[in-house]
Formats: sequence, structure tokens, C-alpha cells
Amino acid sequence: MSQRNQVRDPNRTKTGKTRLGGLTVTQLASMVDKEGRKKIRARILNQIRIVQSRRGYVEKVAAVEAAE
Repeated sequence: MSQRNQVRDPNRTKTGKTRLGGLTVTQLASMVDKEGRKKIRARILNQIRIVQSRRGYVEKVAAVEAAE
């Protein structure tokens, strides 16, 4: 018999919700596009805001080749 409070997936809570703590901004942005519920979308957008406000966060800039 399995334990009642055993957590199988480290990226999910005990109730089955997705943990957003260890994800990058690009991963979170892709989740926002797929999510349909407003409450969950707001939660993901809030996590994006938190990650971007952290000290040391730098947005990746697309490499631009110099025109010759």
C-alpha cells in the first residue's frame, strides 16, 4: 500500500498542481500560451514577473549579424 502523502513528481504538488519555482521565463511563457484558465494564467504571469525582477536576471538577446 502506498503512502497517502507520497509525492511522485517533484514538479507537482501533492494535489497535482504544477510547481512554477524552478522554471525559466521561456518555459513559463510557453505554459501561458497553452493555459486556458484565467486563474492559472495569472499565477504563471506572476511567476514570470518574479523571475524577471530577481537580481542577476538577464534577458537573452538574439544574435544580430553585422551587415557588411
